[in-house]
Amino acid sequence: MTRRSQRRALSLILATFVAWTQVTPAAHADPRPTQIEAWQQSTSVRLQADGSLSDVLAISPSDVWAVGQQEIWDVWKNRGTIRHWNGSRWAEVGVRDNTAAGNLRGLAAVSSSDVWAVGDGHDGLPYLAHGDQAGFDRVRPLCAQAGDPAGAERVRPPCLRAGDWLGGIDAKSGKVVAVGSREKNGLILTGQGNSWAVHETKEEGALYAVSGGFAVGDTGTEPLIVHYSGGSWKSMPLPSVPGGYLRDVQVDSSKRALAVGGIYRGPGDISPLALAWNGKRWRELRLPRSEARLYGVTGDGKGRYWMTGYDPARAAEPFMLRCEKGECETIRGDAQQGRSSVRLQAVAYLAGKSTVWAVGHTVDTKDRYTDVVESFAPKTTTSKS
Repeated sequence: MTRRSQRRALSLILATFVAWTQVTPAAHADPRPTQIEAWQQSTSVRLQADGSLSDVLAISPSDVWAVGQQEIWDVWKNRGTIRHWNGSRWAEVGVRDNTAAGNLRGLAAVSSSDVWAVGDGHDGLPYLAHGDQAGFDRVRPLCAQAGDPAGAERVRPPCLRAGDWLGGIDAKSGKVVAVGSREKNGLILTGQGNSWAVHETKEEGALYAVSGGFAVGDTGTEPLIVHYSGGSWKSMPLPSVPGGYLRDVQVDSSKRALAVGGIYRGPGDISPLALAWNGKRWRELRLPRSEARLYGVTGDGKGRYWMTGYDPARAAEPFMLRCEKGECETIRGDAQQGRSSVRLQAVAYLAGKSTVWAVGHTVDTKDRYTDVVESFAPKTTTSKS
C-alpha cells in the first residue's frame, strides 16, 4: 500500500461520521471529583434532523459560538450552520452567500465582532466565512503574485481551488491562519483583508487544527506538527508513534502546548494519544489505558487541560479526560435514556468562569443524530447550559 493510499484509508476510517459500534455501557461510572468539577445539564442548539456540531468557541458566558452541519445524510439538504448562545438561548446566525456552506468544521475569533469559520462549500471549494451576530459573509481570499503592482487585487488568482480542504482556523488581530490539505500535502492559508498567501508542507499529509503558531495533523502513518518560526512554517521533530495522528492542539505559550489524537493499529483498534510541548521538545503524555478517541483539547492557560472525544467501551456516556501536571483522569457524564452513543468533537474553556463547553452529537437506538452541548464547571456553579 502506498503512503497516499494509507493516508486515504486512515482518513476514511477516522472520519467523524463512521459506522457506530453498538456497545452496552458499563453499569458504574468512574469516580468523579467531589469538589473540583461536575457535569452540568446537556442541551442542544436544536439543529434540523441528523445534525452535528464540530467546533465551539467561548468568549464570555453570554457569547458562545458553535458550528456544524444539518441533514448530514442528505446531499441536497445538507448545509453548514453557525449558532450563537447569548446567555439564555441559542440562535442561528445567517450566512449572506447564495452558494451555501456545507459542513463547517472550525471556529476562531479576535472578538465578538470579528469571528471566522471554515469548512466546505457546496461549489466544491473550501468555505471561509467572517462575521458577527448580525451575520456572516463568505471570504474568497486572493493571493498576491510576485511583481503585482499595488492595488492590483482584481488580477490576483484565488488562493483556494477545487480539491483543497480546510479543517481548522486560528485568528489574531491582523492575521488569520486556516489549515487543511492540498492533494498530498498539508495546506496553510494565512492573511486577512486583501493580503493572503498559501503554504504547502514538504511532508505528505493533512493538517486539522492550528493555534498559536502550531498546526497539527498526520502524514498518514505518523503524527505531523508544523510550527511558524523565523518567517516560515517548519515541521517539528516528534516522538516515533507509528499509526499516530493528531486532531487538535491547545497552546498556552511558546513553552507549553498539548496536541491530542490517537494511534491507529487496525480497524477498531485505536488508542488515545497526547503529545506535550515544553519549549524544547515534544514528548508523549501518559494517558489512562483505553480505546477512547480524542477529538478536542482546551486548557486554562496554566497547565490544566480537558480533552473530549468518545469511548466505545461506554459509548452512551459523555467522555472527558482532565490532565494536570502530567497526570490524567477519566471523567464521565451520565448515560441518558434513548442514547446509544455520544461523541464530543470539540471543547472550549471559558476563562474567568472556569467553565468548559463541549459540543458534538448523540446517536439514538435508531441511528438518528442529534446535536449536543455539554458544559462542565466547578461544583459551586449553578448555571446550566
